[in-house]
Amino acid sequence: MLLRVWRCLRRYALRRSRFIIFIVGCIALLIAISFSVRVLAENNSTITQHPVIAKAPDLGRHFREFKLSGSILIYDLNNNRTYEHNPQRNATAMTPGSTFKIFNAMVALETGIMPNDVAVLTWDGIRRDIDVWNHDTNLRQAFKDSTVWFYQVLARRLGHERMQQFIDKVGYGNRQIGTAEDIDRFWLQGPLQITPKAQIEFLQRLYQNKLPFSQRTMDLVKDIMVREQTPDYTLRGKTGWLNSTKPELGWFVGYLEKNKNVYFFATTIDMNKATDAPARIEITRRSLKDLGLL
Repeated sequence: MLLRVWRCLRRYALRRSRFIIFIVGCIALLIAISFSVRVLAENNSTITQHPVIAKAPDLGRHFREFKLSGSILIYDLNNNRTYEHNPQRNATAMTPGSTFKIFNAMVALETGIMPNDVAVLTWDGIRRDIDVWNHDTNLRQAFKDSTVWFYQVLARRLGHERMQQFIDKVGYGNRQIGTAEDIDRFWLQGPLQITPKAQIEFLQRLYQNKLPFSQRTMDLVKDIMVREQTPDYTLRGKTGWLNSTKPELGWFVGYLEKNKNVYFFATTIDMNKATDAPARIEITRRSLKDLGLL
């Protein structure tokens, strides 16, 4: 009788130990699967942070056709893909010139210095070389005409301390705006600088509404930036021209929306004469055409 009881207990203990081993094995398998998924997710996240440098048409030929030195960087958002000419220059910081009007306009609207895009500032009566600057104007028209004095007034009204706060908050370029005396020229003569790559990152944050400004402010500036709008695409952008450097520096930055995708661009050229200025836009357009976008 005792022998029979002992055998029953032995069989029970054996079955129980096998069950415990089975449970432990299942737990170990689940942990392994969870770890693999986490690693895969981390790897995929890393890939999206580093865009693919795509093989593209020779974008440099457009610069050669105009006999100009420069660079272009185009970023395809949906496909995380970059097309470029002169990558070294695309990573070189330069004074932003009038491309800074995108930032300046947002700050003026956000702080109430300009209540809206059509409020008018009175011309100071000083005649400038560019005729369209010599009259009263508003934020929208001054952006289109790239009226320097208008945006200088906005910067002076904001003041050095508040401008530095916004520059730091956004993380714009090298974040250097000089002294209080530089408040109306730091984006024209330095020390503020930004790379073409950083220009695109700034524009991407604007497009995605990830800048530290209100939705109203960002929507107004996006609307002001529209240069072309067709049933097929919308092109937003801003030019820049620095005559404080030799050779002079030309910019064209912005983004193209087409087929539920966005293509950000930043173009720079060295300009030896005023007639080189249109090449900023034309080189960009030809490059976008090479990619089948215009």
